[in-house]
Amino acid sequence: MASSYKDPSLKVLTLNSNPKLAEDIAAHIGTTLGKCTVSKFSDGEVQINIEESVRGCDVYVIQSTCAPVNQHIMELLIMIDALKRASAKSINIVMPYYGYARQDRKARSREPIAAKLVADLIETAGANRVITLDLHAPQIQGFFDIPIDHLQGVPILSDYFEAKQLEDLIIVSPDHGGVTRARRMADRLKAPIGIIDKRRPRPNVAEIMNIIGNIEGKTAILIDDIIDTAGTITLAANALVENGAKEVYACCTHPVLSGPAIERINNSQIKELVITNSIPLPEEKHSDKITALSVAPLIGEAIVRVHELQSVSILFD
Repeated sequence: MASSYKDPSLKVLTLNSNPKLAEDIAAHIGTTLGKCTVSKFSDGEVQINIEESVRGCDVYVIQSTCAPVNQHIMELLIMIDALKRASAKSINIVMPYYGYARQDRKARSREPIAAKLVADLIETAGANRVITLDLHAPQIQGFFDIPIDHLQGVPILSDYFEAKQLEDLIIVSPDHGGVTRARRMADRLKAPIGIIDKRRPRPNVAEIMNIIGNIEGKTAILIDDIIDTAGTITLAANALVENGAKEVYACCTHPVLSGPAIERINNSQIKELVITNSIPLPEEKHSDKITALSVAPLIGEAIVRVHELQSVSILFD
């Protein structure tokens, strides 16, 4: 990317969820972050002030809706409203992590579909486009009636493992829902795939059932989109070793890592957990087992391609 991006009609703004990633994205593009402040009234209401003109500009707002999820969603909605009233030409939302994505369907009676509600809120507020990364369920794209660019984290994770030159690989999905993701990595690394046949009796509780695939003596790489409490991924890693895997690596795009996640990872059979910085990793969650990769070049390239009306599909390779 050029050292300086010359088009003044492109502006990149960030809110509070992941300012370091936003800085890296702006640096990759060759621009600087636009000036805005996000503060609170004494009762907790969000106040946003955009401190430069955005009239007639294509604005890209970077905000992962990670914890505190509701706070970050509200910041985003208020920013969209502010940009709309400031006569921005287009309002493009860059959501490296899409909160509420796990509530994408009615699994039981009287359940909400919160992922659709979030999409409705973003559209109603006035957004014109969404750029996101590894949605928990790809069909969430259909919840929007505005363009959505769905970027993939598998190439970034695959390139890292390819550089390690590990031998006797098998790529393992921790559940049936992630088989497509595991297949993409397996194709890139020219490795077979395995599947953990898992039953989840209730949210954040997983029970390992069976392992599908030949893992005897192999180096297993578990791949998932989200690791939250790390119950699934650590149970899977332990089961793989118990059933003959030589060593186990794990990777994910979105490191939610809530509750006992870090303790579970440190005490598990996982040799290394590779994540991206779609969600910031606070100091207290750092671990010698965790390696973080940057998605800034991918997202920065996507922003430039969208702005210049170029194809984004090349980034999926």
